Amino acid sequence: MRIGLASDHRGFNLKHSLINYLEEKNHKVIDFGTFSKDPCDYPDYTYLAASAVRNKECDRAVIICYTGIGSCIAANKVRGVRAALVYSLKSAVFTRRHNNSNVLVLPSHLFKADYAKRIVSRWLKEEFEGGRHLRRIKKIRDIEDKESI
Repeated sequence: MRIGLASDHRGFNLKHSLINYLEEKNHKVIDFGTFSKDPCDYPDYTYLAASAVRNKECDRAVIICYTGIGSCIAANKVRGVRAALVYSLKSAVFTRRHNNSNVLVLPSHLFKADYAKRIVSRWLKEEFEGGRHLRRIKKIRDIEDKESI
């Protein structure tokens, strides 16, 4: 699987832990930045990773910032992206099963690397259930269509 990763300066260390972990699991990882701990603005890197999912350059993306809130908002502005801010293993499962999320957003201040790896691994393994959830995903797409007019 091709997985994009992006972070701001406060997610930099966690991002690098996840890059190493995902590469060990034989995923192709594309790092969209930031590339240092220097203060930066999360929307710049969030947009690059989310756009790569939209353009099918990546199958999915993981984005990390301090709270995850701003990055989730920014990622969801990109057409076709269903970004989910995840705070637990259970929420990682359900955002894939029910929402078919293609971008995972993690708050760097809540997780140690080991727990974040468990969340990412579980999120990558889960499948979309379809059924009644597909109807809801189509309604989200309809909203995007209305907003693009």
